[in-house]
Amino acid sequence: MGEESANRPERRRSAEELRRHIAELVNRGAGLLQAGLPSQAIPLLERALELDPDNVSAAINLGGAYILAGEHRRAVPILERACELEPDNPMVWTNLGAAYLDRPPFMTAEGERKAIAAFERALELNPAAPHVSYNLGLIYKDRGDLETAIEHFTNAIYANPLDRDARYWRERLQEELRRRQNPDQPRTSEEGAEE
Repeated sequence: MGEESANRPERRRSAEELRRHIAELVNRGAGLLQAGLPSQAIPLLERALELDPDNVSAAINLGGAYILAGEHRRAVPILERACELEPDNPMVWTNLGAAYLDRPPFMTAEGERKAIAAFERALELNPAAPHVSYNLGLIYKDRGDLETAIEHFTNAIYANPLDRDARYWRERLQEELRRRQNPDQPRTSEEGAEE
């Protein structure tokens, strides 16, 4: 019994050291992501998730790194698992939506449908979730559903009044919608130059 209790503090210290090491890996990886270096962040975040498969922060960051590196398909199972672990975390759903979208020519209708569902879940959890309404606006713009796209771009502006891209797309799509509703309306010289 004396030997067993003597080893317990050592085990706790080792577990604490491991926890700190994992946190350090995640923090370094997140810093590299913020610096725009996903390929350098990936090995650190992979190691963190290997050491702690239930670490949602490591999963979110690794999924984001894979997405930024153009490896969307590698991000999907990691982020789906993170959704199981923390179903009420809007960032997990945001990243999962981005992972489902993939990149052309790999994007599929099924991936788009799953992305919409993931983004909608993120908005249920946080109506001002960064970039979510903007991404939904882009999806509906590409689908040709201008009214829904405009609604999402408006929500993106509400969430971030400084979002110039959302403003640009909302204005452009509003003008396109007006043209469709009034096809005989003359175009401005700027509109003619765009085409």
